[in-house]
Amino acid sequence: MQPLETDDPGAVGGYRLLRRLGAGGMGRVYLGRTAGGRTVAVKVVRGELAEDAEFRARFRQEVEAARRVGGAWTAPVLDADTEGAHPWVATGYIAGPALGGAVRRYGPLPDSAVRTLGAGLAQALEHVHGLGLVHRDVKPSNVLLTLDGPRLIDFGIARALDAATGLTRSGFVVGSPGFMSPEQANGRPVGPPGDVFSLGAVLAYAATGVHPFGEGVSAAVLLYRVVHEEPDLAGLDGPLRSIVLGCLAKDPAARPTPRRLGEWLDPDGAAVGRLGRDGGGWLPPVLAETVGRSAVQLLDLEAEAGAAAPSFGAGPAQEERTPTQAPGGGAPTGGGAPRRRGAAWLAAGAVLLALAGGGYGAYRVWGPGEPGPGPTAATTGSPTQALPLQPSPTPTQSPTPTPTAAASGTAAASGTAAPSGTATGPNAVPESFLGTWRGEMTTQKGVPSGTTTLVIGRAAVGQDAVTSRNELTGLLSITCEGAWTLTTAEPRKLVLASRLVRSSLPGACTGGSYAETLALQEDGTIRFTSADPSAGNPSGTLRRTG
Repeated sequence: MQPLETDDPGAVGGYRLLRRLGAGGMGRVYLGRTAGGRTVAVKVVRGELAEDAEFRARFRQEVEAARRVGGAWTAPVLDADTEGAHPWVATGYIAGPALGGAVRRYGPLPDSAVRTLGAGLAQALEHVHGLGLVHRDVKPSNVLLTLDGPRLIDFGIARALDAATGLTRSGFVVGSPGFMSPEQANGRPVGPPGDVFSLGAVLAYAATGVHPFGEGVSAAVLLYRVVHEEPDLAGLDGPLRSIVLGCLAKDPAARPTPRRLGEWLDPDGAAVGRLGRDGGGWLPPVLAETVGRSAVQLLDLEAEAGAAAPSFGAGPAQEERTPTQAPGGGAPTGGGAPRRRGAAWLAAGAVLLALAGGGYGAYRVWGPGEPGPGPTAATTGSPTQALPLQPSPTPTQSPTPTPTAAASGTAAASGTAAPSGTATGPNAVPESFLGTWRGEMTTQKGVPSGTTTLVIGRAAVGQDAVTSRNELTGLLSITCEGAWTLTTAEPRKLVLASRLVRSSLPGACTGGSYAETLALQEDGTIRFTSADPSAGNPSGTLRRTG
Protein backbone atom coordinates (compact mmCIF):
# COMPACT_ATOMS: atom_id res chain seq x y z
CA MET A 1 0.00 0.00 0.00
CA GLN A 2 1.11 3.54 -0.75
CA PRO A 3 -0.23 6.92 0.41
CA LEU A 4 -2.46 8.78 -2.00
CA GLU A 5 -0.63 11.18 -4.29
CA THR A 6 -1.70 14.62 -5.50
CA ASP A 7 -3.18 13.24 -8.73
CA ASP A 8 -5.20 10.56 -6.93
CA PRO A 9 -8.88 11.23 -6.23
CA GLY A 10 -10.01 11.35 -2.62
CA ALA A 11 -13.26 9.57 -3.43
CA VAL A 12 -14.76 7.54 -6.25
CA GLY A 13 -18.53 7.60 -6.24
CA GLY A 14 -19.59 6.79 -2.71
CA TYR A 15 -16.24 5.39 -1.56
CA ARG A 16 -13.56 7.31 0.35
CA LEU A 17 -10.08 6.34 -0.78
CA LEU A 18 -7.43 5.64 1.87
CA ARG A 19 -4.47 4.14 0.04
CA ARG A 20 -3.24 3.26 -3.42
CA LEU A 21 -2.92 -0.51 -3.73
CA GLY A 22 -1.28 -0.60 -7.12
CA ALA A 23 -1.35 0.37 -10.78
CA GLY A 24 -1.29 -1.59 -14.00
CA GLY A 25 -2.13 -1.50 -17.67
CA MET A 26 -5.82 -1.07 -16.93
CA GLY A 27 -5.60 1.71 -14.37
CA ARG A 28 -5.15 2.28 -10.64
CA VAL A 29 -6.43 0.31 -7.67
CA TYR A 30 -7.31 1.92 -4.34
CA LEU A 31 -8.26 0.84 -0.86
CA GLY A 32 -11.59 2.48 -0.07
CA ARG A 33 -14.28 2.67 2.60
CA THR A 34 -18.01 3.13 2.55
CA ALA A 35 -19.73 5.64 4.83
CA GLY A 36 -20.56 2.72 7.10
CA GLY A 37 -16.92 1.67 7.42
CA ARG A 38 -16.76 -1.38 5.16
CA THR A 39 -13.53 -1.83 3.22
CA VAL A 40 -13.44 -2.23 -0.56
CA ALA A 41 -11.01 -2.21 -3.45
CA VAL A 42 -11.82 0.39 -6.10
CA LYS A 43 -10.32 0.11 -9.57
CA VAL A 44 -10.35 3.18 -11.84
CA VAL A 45 -9.82 2.70 -15.58
CA ARG A 46 -7.18 4.72 -17.42
CA GLY A 47 -8.49 7.64 -19.43
CA GLU A 48 -7.19 6.44 -22.78
CA LEU A 49 -8.91 3.09 -22.31
CA ALA A 50 -12.14 4.84 -21.37
CA GLU A 51 -12.11 6.51 -24.79
CA ASP A 52 -11.92 3.14 -26.58
CA ALA A 53 -15.50 2.16 -27.46
CA GLU A 54 -14.68 -1.51 -27.90
CA PHE A 55 -12.92 -1.66 -24.55
CA ARG A 56 -15.79 0.08 -22.78
CA ALA A 57 -18.35 -2.33 -24.27
CA ARG A 58 -16.31 -5.35 -23.20
CA PHE A 59 -15.66 -3.84 -19.77
CA ARG A 60 -19.40 -3.33 -19.32
CA GLN A 61 -20.12 -6.94 -20.26
CA GLU A 62 -17.42 -8.35 -17.98
CA VAL A 63 -18.53 -6.28 -15.01
CA GLU A 64 -22.05 -7.60 -15.43
CA ALA A 65 -20.74 -11.15 -15.69
CA ALA A 66 -18.52 -10.76 -12.63
CA ARG A 67 -21.46 -9.40 -10.61
CA ARG A 68 -23.06 -12.82 -10.95
CA VAL A 69 -20.15 -14.67 -9.33
CA GLY A 70 -20.26 -13.63 -5.67
CA GLY A 71 -19.48 -17.11 -4.37
CA ALA A 72 -18.08 -18.02 -0.98
CA TRP A 73 -14.55 -18.39 -2.37
CA THR A 74 -14.33 -15.32 -4.58
CA ALA A 75 -14.06 -11.56 -4.11
CA PRO A 76 -17.41 -10.21 -5.28
CA VAL A 77 -17.98 -7.26 -7.56
CA LEU A 78 -20.02 -4.85 -5.44
CA ASP A 79 -20.66 -1.93 -7.77
CA ALA A 80 -19.41 -0.20 -10.88
CA ASP A 81 -19.87 2.79 -13.11
CA THR A 82 -19.17 1.66 -16.65
CA GLU A 83 -20.61 4.74 -18.36
CA GLY A 84 -18.85 7.70 -16.72
CA ALA A 85 -15.79 9.60 -17.92
CA HIS A 86 -13.69 7.55 -15.47
CA PRO A 87 -15.13 4.01 -15.44
CA TRP A 88 -14.53 2.13 -12.18
CA VAL A 89 -15.46 -1.04 -10.38
CA ALA A 90 -15.55 -1.79 -6.65
CA THR A 91 -14.88 -5.28 -5.31
CA GLY A 92 -14.69 -6.78 -1.87
CA TYR A 93 -11.35 -6.20 -0.14
CA ILE A 94 -9.68 -9.26 1.36
CA ALA A 95 -7.34 -8.70 4.30
CA GLY A 96 -4.81 -11.41 3.60
CA PRO A 97 -1.59 -12.00 1.64
CA ALA A 98 -1.38 -13.37 -1.86
CA LEU A 99 -0.30 -16.99 -2.08
CA GLY A 100 2.80 -16.09 -4.09
CA GLY A 101 4.12 -13.65 -1.50
CA ALA A 102 3.26 -15.97 1.38
CA VAL A 103 5.20 -18.88 -0.14
CA ARG A 104 8.20 -16.69 -0.94
CA ARG A 105 8.30 -15.38 2.64
CA TYR A 106 7.32 -18.43 4.70
CA GLY A 107 8.05 -21.35 2.38
CA PRO A 108 5.82 -24.04 0.87
CA LEU A 109 2.56 -24.98 2.56
CA PRO A 110 2.19 -28.37 4.29
CA ASP A 111 0.25 -31.13 2.55
CA SER A 112 -2.93 -30.55 4.56
CA ALA A 113 -2.96 -26.83 3.77
CA VAL A 114 -2.39 -27.48 0.06
CA ARG A 115 -5.32 -29.90 0.00
CA THR A 116 -7.59 -27.40 1.74
CA LEU A 117 -6.38 -24.64 -0.57
CA GLY A 118 -7.12 -26.74 -3.64
CA ALA A 119 -10.50 -27.95 -2.42
CA GLY A 120 -11.65 -24.39 -1.69
CA LEU A 121 -10.46 -23.07 -5.04
CA ALA A 122 -12.04 -26.03 -6.82
CA GLN A 123 -15.37 -25.04 -5.27
CA ALA A 124 -14.78 -21.47 -6.46
CA LEU A 125 -14.17 -22.65 -10.01
CA GLU A 126 -17.16 -24.98 -9.93
CA HIS A 127 -19.33 -22.01 -9.01
CA VAL A 128 -17.78 -19.78 -11.67
CA HIS A 129 -18.06 -22.39 -14.40
CA GLY A 130 -21.64 -23.12 -13.41
CA LEU A 131 -22.46 -19.56 -14.43
CA GLY A 132 -21.00 -20.15 -17.87
CA LEU A 133 -17.88 -18.11 -17.08
CA VAL A 134 -14.14 -18.80 -17.13
CA HIS A 135 -11.50 -17.07 -14.98
CA ARG A 136 -8.53 -17.49 -17.39
CA ASP A 137 -5.90 -16.09 -15.00
CA VAL A 138 -5.66 -18.42 -11.99
CA LYS A 139 -2.19 -17.85 -10.52
CA PRO A 140 -0.57 -17.37 -7.07
CA SER A 141 -1.01 -13.58 -7.08
CA ASN A 142 -4.74 -14.01 -7.70
CA VAL A 143 -5.19 -16.37 -4.74
CA LEU A 144 -5.47 -14.68 -1.34
CA LEU A 145 -5.21 -16.42 2.02
CA THR A 146 -7.67 -15.57 4.79
CA LEU A 147 -8.41 -17.17 8.16
CA ASP A 148 -11.64 -18.52 6.67
CA GLY A 149 -9.99 -20.06 3.61
CA PRO A 150 -8.61 -19.11 0.20
CA ARG A 151 -10.20 -16.51 -2.06
CA LEU A 152 -9.94 -16.30 -5.85
CA ILE A 153 -9.78 -12.69 -7.04
CA ASP A 154 -9.66 -10.65 -10.24
CA PHE A 155 -12.29 -12.71 -11.93
CA GLY A 156 -13.36 -11.67 -15.38
CA ILE A 157 -12.56 -7.95 -15.44
CA ALA A 158 -9.04 -8.30 -16.86
CA ARG A 159 -10.49 -9.99 -19.94
CA ALA A 160 -11.89 -6.67 -21.07
CA LEU A 161 -8.31 -5.61 -21.72
CA ASP A 162 -8.16 -8.08 -24.62
CA ALA A 163 -10.69 -6.02 -26.51
CA ALA A 164 -8.96 -2.64 -26.26
CA THR A 165 -8.00 -1.98 -29.85
CA GLY A 166 -5.22 0.41 -28.90
CA LEU A 167 -3.62 -2.05 -26.51
CA THR A 168 -3.92 -4.90 -28.97
CA ARG A 169 -2.01 -2.86 -31.53
CA SER A 170 0.63 -2.02 -28.93
CA GLY A 171 1.25 -5.67 -28.11
CA PHE A 172 -0.28 -6.40 -24.71
CA VAL A 173 -1.52 -9.91 -24.08
CA VAL A 174 -3.44 -10.87 -20.95
CA GLY A 175 -2.18 -13.99 -19.22
CA SER A 176 0.62 -15.45 -17.11
CA PRO A 177 2.90 -17.75 -19.13
CA GLY A 178 3.95 -20.08 -16.31
CA PHE A 179 0.33 -20.75 -15.36
CA MET A 180 -1.42 -20.66 -18.75
CA SER A 181 -2.92 -23.85 -20.09
CA PRO A 182 -1.44 -25.22 -23.34
CA GLU A 183 -4.54 -24.20 -25.27
CA GLN A 184 -4.29 -20.64 -23.97
CA ALA A 185 -0.56 -20.52 -24.79
CA ASN A 186 -1.42 -21.57 -28.34
CA GLY A 187 -4.03 -18.82 -28.68
CA ARG A 188 -6.97 -21.21 -28.78
CA PRO A 189 -10.26 -20.72 -26.91
CA VAL A 190 -10.05 -21.42 -23.19
CA GLY A 191 -12.82 -23.27 -21.36
CA PRO A 192 -13.18 -24.61 -17.80
CA PRO A 193 -10.38 -27.20 -18.25
CA GLY A 194 -7.97 -24.30 -18.77
CA ASP A 195 -8.73 -23.03 -15.26
CA VAL A 196 -8.14 -26.54 -13.87
CA PHE A 197 -4.71 -26.66 -15.51
CA SER A 198 -3.82 -23.31 -13.98
CA LEU A 199 -5.04 -24.46 -10.58
CA GLY A 200 -2.83 -27.54 -10.85
CA ALA A 201 0.19 -25.29 -11.47
CA VAL A 202 -0.82 -23.15 -8.47
CA LEU A 203 -1.04 -26.21 -6.20
CA ALA A 204 2.38 -27.43 -7.38
CA TYR A 205 3.84 -24.04 -6.50
CA ALA A 206 2.10 -23.94 -3.12
CA ALA A 207 3.42 -27.40 -2.21
CA THR A 208 7.02 -26.98 -3.39
CA GLY A 209 7.73 -23.25 -3.70
CA VAL A 210 8.89 -23.96 -7.25
CA HIS A 211 7.13 -22.92 -10.46
CA PRO A 212 6.32 -26.17 -12.27
CA PHE A 213 7.51 -24.83 -15.63
CA GLY A 214 10.40 -22.78 -14.26
CA GLU A 215 11.09 -19.12 -13.65
CA GLY A 216 13.80 -16.61 -14.44
CA VAL A 217 13.52 -17.41 -18.15
CA SER A 218 11.83 -15.67 -21.04
CA ALA A 219 8.11 -15.95 -21.58
CA ALA A 220 8.86 -17.75 -24.83
CA VAL A 221 10.58 -20.53 -22.94
CA LEU A 222 7.74 -20.77 -20.42
CA LEU A 223 5.11 -20.99 -23.14
CA TYR A 224 7.09 -23.64 -24.98
CA ARG A 225 7.44 -25.72 -21.80
CA VAL A 226 3.74 -25.42 -21.01
CA VAL A 227 2.84 -26.70 -24.48
CA HIS A 228 5.54 -29.33 -25.05
CA GLU A 229 7.27 -30.36 -21.81
CA GLU A 230 6.26 -32.08 -18.61
CA PRO A 231 6.18 -30.04 -15.38
CA ASP A 232 8.95 -30.17 -12.81
CA LEU A 233 7.30 -31.69 -9.72
CA ALA A 234 10.46 -32.54 -7.80
CA GLY A 235 9.62 -32.39 -4.10
CA LEU A 236 6.02 -33.41 -4.69
CA ASP A 237 5.19 -37.07 -4.07
CA GLY A 238 2.42 -39.39 -2.97
CA PRO A 239 -1.25 -38.93 -3.87
CA LEU A 240 -0.89 -35.13 -4.14
CA ARG A 241 1.62 -35.56 -6.98
CA SER A 242 -0.82 -37.75 -8.92
CA ILE A 243 -3.61 -35.22 -8.40
CA VAL A 244 -1.50 -32.32 -9.67
CA LEU A 245 -0.32 -34.35 -12.67
CA GLY A 246 -3.95 -35.01 -13.56
CA CYS A 247 -4.66 -31.29 -13.56
CA LEU A 248 -1.61 -30.60 -15.73
CA ALA A 249 -2.55 -33.01 -18.52
CA LYS A 250 -1.85 -31.48 -21.94
CA ASP A 251 -5.21 -32.74 -23.23
CA PRO A 252 -8.05 -30.64 -21.74
CA ALA A 253 -10.39 -33.64 -21.88
CA ALA A 254 -8.05 -35.63 -19.62
CA ARG A 255 -8.19 -33.13 -16.73
CA PRO A 256 -10.60 -33.54 -13.82
CA THR A 257 -13.61 -31.29 -13.41
CA PRO A 258 -13.44 -28.93 -10.42
CA ARG A 259 -15.92 -31.15 -8.55
CA ARG A 260 -13.85 -34.28 -9.14
CA LEU A 261 -10.71 -32.40 -8.14
CA GLY A 262 -12.35 -31.34 -4.87
CA GLU A 263 -13.29 -34.95 -4.17
CA TRP A 264 -9.72 -36.07 -4.75
CA LEU A 265 -8.31 -33.42 -2.43
CA ASP A 266 -10.93 -33.59 0.35
CA PRO A 267 -12.82 -36.89 0.00
CA ASP A 268 -15.10 -36.49 3.01
CA GLY A 269 -15.37 -32.69 2.85
CA ALA A 270 -14.05 -32.38 6.41
CA ALA A 271 -11.20 -29.96 5.61
CA VAL A 272 -13.44 -27.45 3.85
CA GLY A 273 -16.14 -27.97 6.46
CA ARG A 274 -13.82 -26.78 9.22
CA LEU A 275 -13.03 -23.48 7.49
CA GLY A 276 -14.51 -20.51 9.28
CA ARG A 277 -14.72 -22.44 12.56
CA ASP A 278 -11.09 -23.12 13.43
CA GLY A 279 -9.73 -19.54 13.49
CA GLY A 280 -7.29 -20.02 10.62
CA GLY A 281 -6.17 -23.46 11.75
CA TRP A 282 -5.85 -24.59 8.14
CA LEU A 283 -2.79 -22.32 7.77
CA PRO A 284 0.66 -22.75 9.35
CA PRO A 285 0.69 -20.80 12.66
CA VAL A 286 3.15 -18.10 11.53
CA LEU A 287 1.09 -17.43 8.39
CA ALA A 288 -2.19 -17.37 10.33
CA GLU A 289 -0.69 -14.75 12.65
CA THR A 290 0.33 -12.62 9.67
CA VAL A 291 -3.17 -12.81 8.19
CA GLY A 292 -4.67 -11.72 11.49
CA ARG A 293 -2.31 -8.74 11.75
CA SER A 294 -3.16 -7.56 8.25
CA ALA A 295 -6.83 -7.39 9.19
CA VAL A 296 -6.09 -5.37 12.33
CA GLN A 297 -3.88 -2.91 10.44
CA LEU A 298 -6.85 -1.74 8.39
CA LEU A 299 -8.21 -0.03 11.50
CA ASP A 300 -5.20 2.29 11.58
CA LEU A 301 -6.14 3.83 8.24
CA GLU A 302 -9.48 5.29 9.30
CA ALA A 303 -8.06 8.75 10.05
CA GLU A 304 -6.43 9.05 6.62
CA ALA A 305 -9.38 9.60 4.33
CA GLY A 306 -7.81 12.22 2.03
CA ALA A 307 -10.96 14.34 2.10
CA ALA A 308 -9.30 17.31 0.39
CA ALA A 309 -8.56 15.39 -2.80
CA PRO A 310 -10.85 15.53 -5.84
CA SER A 311 -13.41 12.83 -6.41
CA PHE A 312 -14.97 10.86 -9.27
CA GLY A 313 -18.66 10.04 -9.25
CA ALA A 314 -21.92 11.67 -8.40
CA GLY A 315 -21.74 13.07 -4.92
CA PRO A 316 -20.78 12.13 -1.37
CA ALA A 317 -20.66 8.71 0.20
CA GLN A 318 -24.13 7.52 0.95
CA GLU A 319 -25.68 5.71 3.86
CA GLU A 320 -24.53 2.11 3.70
CA ARG A 321 -26.92 -0.45 2.35
CA THR A 322 -26.94 -3.33 -0.10
CA PRO A 323 -24.80 -2.34 -3.12
CA THR A 324 -26.74 -1.37 -6.21
CA GLN A 325 -26.13 0.55 -9.40
CA ALA A 326 -27.67 4.01 -9.28
CA PRO A 327 -30.08 4.87 -12.09
CA GLY A 328 -28.29 6.01 -15.21
CA GLY A 329 -24.98 4.44 -14.22
CA GLY A 330 -24.29 6.82 -11.35
CA ALA A 331 -22.35 6.35 -8.13
CA PRO A 332 -22.63 3.24 -5.98
CA THR A 333 -24.42 3.21 -2.69
CA GLY A 334 -23.12 0.24 -0.85
CA GLY A 335 -20.46 -1.90 0.63
CA GLY A 336 -19.78 -5.55 1.07
CA ALA A 337 -17.78 -8.14 2.90
CA PRO A 338 -14.22 -6.91 3.52
CA ARG A 339 -12.00 -8.74 1.10
CA ARG A 340 -8.67 -7.89 -0.46
CA ARG A 341 -7.78 -7.34 -4.06
CA GLY A 342 -4.37 -7.90 -5.59
CA ALA A 343 -1.85 -5.15 -6.11
CA ALA A 344 -2.62 -4.36 -9.72
CA TRP A 345 -4.98 -5.36 -12.47
CA LEU A 346 -2.52 -6.18 -15.15
CA ALA A 347 0.72 -6.49 -13.20
CA ALA A 348 2.43 -9.78 -13.97
CA GLY A 349 -0.46 -10.88 -16.18
CA ALA A 350 0.60 -8.62 -19.05
CA VAL A 351 3.17 -10.30 -21.25
CA LEU A 352 5.03 -8.61 -24.07
CA LEU A 353 6.21 -11.06 -26.72
CA ALA A 354 9.09 -9.42 -28.51
CA LEU A 355 12.06 -9.89 -30.81
CA ALA A 356 15.69 -9.14 -30.08
CA GLY A 357 16.76 -6.16 -32.15
CA GLY A 358 20.43 -6.72 -32.80
CA GLY A 359 20.46 -10.45 -32.44
CA TYR A 360 17.26 -12.44 -32.24
CA GLY A 361 13.86 -13.33 -30.85
CA ALA A 362 13.18 -12.80 -27.15
CA TYR A 363 10.16 -12.48 -24.90
CA ARG A 364 10.08 -9.92 -22.11
CA VAL A 365 7.72 -9.80 -19.13
CA TRP A 366 6.93 -6.67 -17.11
CA GLY A 367 6.11 -7.57 -13.50
CA PRO A 368 4.20 -5.77 -10.76
CA GLY A 369 5.36 -2.22 -10.17
CA GLU A 370 7.48 -2.04 -13.32
CA PRO A 371 6.75 0.84 -15.70
CA GLY A 372 6.55 -1.38 -18.76
CA PRO A 373 7.73 -0.40 -22.23
CA GLY A 374 8.25 3.23 -23.04
CA PRO A 375 9.66 5.44 -25.75
CA THR A 376 13.08 4.50 -27.05
CA ALA A 377 15.50 6.20 -29.38
CA ALA A 378 14.30 3.97 -32.16
CA THR A 379 10.75 5.31 -31.99
CA THR A 380 11.04 8.88 -30.77
CA GLY A 381 12.39 10.73 -33.76
CA SER A 382 15.97 9.47 -33.70
CA PRO A 383 17.95 9.55 -36.96
CA THR A 384 17.51 5.80 -37.40
CA GLN A 385 13.74 6.14 -37.49
CA ALA A 386 13.90 7.61 -40.99
CA LEU A 387 15.94 4.63 -42.21
CA PRO A 388 13.63 1.66 -41.58
CA LEU A 389 16.22 -1.03 -42.15
CA GLN A 390 19.42 0.65 -43.26
CA PRO A 391 21.94 1.34 -40.46
CA SER A 392 22.72 4.93 -39.67
CA PRO A 393 26.10 6.15 -40.90
CA THR A 394 29.14 5.76 -38.70
CA PRO A 395 32.08 8.21 -38.83
CA THR A 396 33.73 6.00 -41.46
CA GLN A 397 30.61 5.78 -43.62
CA SER A 398 29.10 8.09 -46.15
CA PRO A 399 25.42 8.79 -45.56
CA THR A 400 24.83 8.05 -49.26
CA PRO A 401 24.13 4.34 -49.89
CA THR A 402 26.43 2.61 -52.38
CA PRO A 403 25.30 -1.01 -52.39
CA THR A 404 26.69 -3.60 -54.73
CA ALA A 405 24.67 -4.58 -57.76
CA ALA A 406 23.82 -7.96 -56.31
CA ALA A 407 22.82 -6.60 -52.95
CA SER A 408 20.85 -3.78 -54.51
CA GLY A 409 18.86 -6.15 -56.66
CA THR A 410 17.88 -8.47 -53.83
CA ALA A 411 17.14 -5.60 -51.50
CA ALA A 412 14.78 -4.06 -54.00
CA ALA A 413 12.97 -7.36 -54.37
CA SER A 414 12.40 -7.62 -50.65
CA GLY A 415 11.69 -3.93 -50.03
CA THR A 416 14.83 -3.68 -47.87
CA ALA A 417 17.77 -1.33 -48.34
CA ALA A 418 21.16 -3.03 -48.43
CA PRO A 419 23.98 -1.99 -46.11
CA SER A 420 26.54 0.27 -47.66
CA GLY A 421 29.29 2.75 -47.02
CA THR A 422 32.52 4.10 -48.44
CA ALA A 423 35.14 1.79 -47.01
CA THR A 424 38.33 3.14 -45.52
CA GLY A 425 39.90 -0.23 -46.29
CA PRO A 426 39.38 -2.98 -48.88
CA ASN A 427 36.10 -4.83 -49.05
CA ALA A 428 36.33 -7.86 -46.75
CA VAL A 429 33.01 -9.55 -47.51
CA PRO A 430 33.35 -12.49 -49.94
CA GLU A 431 31.10 -12.33 -53.02
CA SER A 432 29.40 -15.59 -52.01
CA PHE A 433 27.82 -13.84 -48.98
CA LEU A 434 26.37 -10.83 -50.82
CA GLY A 435 22.60 -10.60 -51.20
CA THR A 436 19.40 -11.19 -49.22
CA TRP A 437 18.97 -14.25 -47.01
CA ARG A 438 16.02 -15.52 -45.01
CA GLY A 439 15.30 -18.39 -42.61
CA GLU A 440 13.35 -19.67 -39.60
CA MET A 441 15.17 -19.73 -36.26
CA THR A 442 14.93 -21.44 -32.88
CA THR A 443 16.54 -20.76 -29.51
CA GLN A 444 18.97 -23.16 -27.90
CA LYS A 445 15.99 -24.53 -25.94
CA GLY A 446 14.18 -25.37 -29.15
CA VAL A 447 11.65 -22.53 -28.95
CA PRO A 448 10.63 -21.13 -32.38
CA SER A 449 12.03 -17.61 -32.73
CA GLY A 450 10.41 -16.38 -35.91
CA THR A 451 11.86 -15.34 -39.25
CA THR A 452 15.14 -13.53 -39.86
CA THR A 453 15.95 -11.61 -43.05
CA LEU A 454 19.53 -10.41 -43.62
CA VAL A 455 20.81 -8.13 -46.38
CA ILE A 456 24.58 -8.50 -46.74
CA GLY A 457 26.62 -5.89 -48.63
CA ARG A 458 30.24 -4.98 -49.22
CA ALA A 459 32.11 -3.50 -46.25
CA ALA A 460 35.51 -3.26 -44.68
CA VAL A 461 36.23 -4.58 -41.21
CA GLY A 462 34.78 -2.09 -38.75
CA GLN A 463 31.95 -1.04 -41.06
CA ASP A 464 28.28 -2.05 -41.19
CA ALA A 465 27.93 -5.04 -43.51
CA VAL A 466 24.46 -6.38 -42.66
CA THR A 467 20.98 -5.08 -41.97
CA SER A 468 18.64 -7.47 -40.13
CA ARG A 469 14.91 -7.79 -39.76
CA ASN A 470 13.50 -10.21 -37.17
CA GLU A 471 9.77 -10.94 -37.19
CA LEU A 472 7.64 -13.04 -34.86
CA THR A 473 3.93 -13.70 -35.27
CA GLY A 474 1.50 -15.55 -33.06
CA LEU A 475 -0.27 -14.03 -30.09
CA LEU A 476 0.98 -10.76 -31.51
CA SER A 477 3.42 -9.59 -34.18
CA ILE A 478 6.60 -7.66 -33.39
CA THR A 479 9.47 -6.60 -35.63
CA CYS A 480 13.00 -5.65 -34.61
CA GLU A 481 15.51 -4.18 -37.06
CA GLY A 482 19.26 -4.08 -36.59
CA ALA A 483 22.59 -3.20 -38.13
CA TRP A 484 25.64 -5.46 -37.87
CA THR A 485 29.26 -4.29 -37.96
CA LEU A 486 31.86 -6.61 -39.49
CA THR A 487 34.51 -7.67 -36.97
CA THR A 488 36.28 -10.57 -38.75
CA ALA A 489 35.99 -12.04 -42.25
CA GLU A 490 37.15 -15.36 -43.67
CA PRO A 491 36.38 -16.94 -47.04
CA ARG A 492 33.50 -18.98 -45.57
CA LYS A 493 32.78 -17.24 -42.26
CA LEU A 494 31.78 -13.76 -41.08
CA VAL A 495 31.59 -12.56 -37.48
CA LEU A 496 29.66 -9.35 -36.77
CA ALA A 497 28.58 -7.21 -33.81
CA SER A 498 24.87 -6.32 -33.86
CA ARG A 499 22.98 -3.29 -32.59
CA LEU A 500 19.32 -2.30 -32.49
CA VAL A 501 18.07 0.22 -35.06
CA ARG A 502 14.29 0.14 -34.64
CA SER A 503 11.65 -1.73 -32.64
CA SER A 504 7.98 -1.88 -33.61
CA LEU A 505 7.18 -2.06 -29.88
CA PRO A 506 9.29 0.41 -27.87
CA GLY A 507 11.33 -1.26 -25.16
CA ALA A 508 10.53 -4.80 -26.34
CA CYS A 509 13.68 -5.63 -28.34
CA THR A 510 17.02 -6.47 -26.84
CA GLY A 511 19.75 -3.94 -27.53
CA GLY A 512 23.48 -3.82 -27.06
CA SER A 513 26.21 -5.57 -29.02
CA TYR A 514 26.11 -9.31 -29.65
CA ALA A 515 28.32 -11.61 -31.71
CA GLU A 516 26.54 -12.89 -34.82
CA THR A 517 28.25 -15.63 -36.85
CA LEU A 518 27.48 -16.49 -40.49
CA ALA A 519 29.07 -19.68 -41.83
CA LEU A 520 28.69 -20.61 -45.52
CA GLN A 521 27.76 -24.29 -45.97
CA GLU A 522 28.59 -26.71 -48.78
CA ASP A 523 24.98 -26.67 -50.02
CA GLY A 524 25.06 -22.89 -50.49
CA THR A 525 23.08 -22.04 -47.34
CA ILE A 526 24.33 -19.99 -44.39
CA ARG A 527 24.37 -21.35 -40.86
CA PHE A 528 23.50 -18.48 -38.52
CA THR A 529 24.31 -18.52 -34.77
CA SER A 530 23.84 -15.68 -32.29
CA ALA A 531 25.54 -15.15 -28.95
CA ASP A 532 22.59 -13.22 -27.52
CA PRO A 533 21.69 -14.82 -24.15
CA SER A 534 18.68 -12.57 -23.56
CA ALA A 535 17.19 -13.84 -26.83
CA GLY A 536 17.98 -17.49 -26.09
CA ASN A 537 21.11 -17.72 -28.31
CA PRO A 538 19.09 -18.46 -31.47
CA SER A 539 20.36 -20.20 -34.57
CA GLY A 540 19.12 -21.50 -37.90
CA THR A 541 19.68 -21.90 -41.61
CA LEU A 542 19.43 -18.98 -44.03
CA ARG A 543 18.68 -19.38 -47.75
CA ARG A 544 19.21 -16.87 -50.51
CA THR A 545 16.07 -15.12 -51.74
CA GLY A 546 15.26 -13.11 -54.87
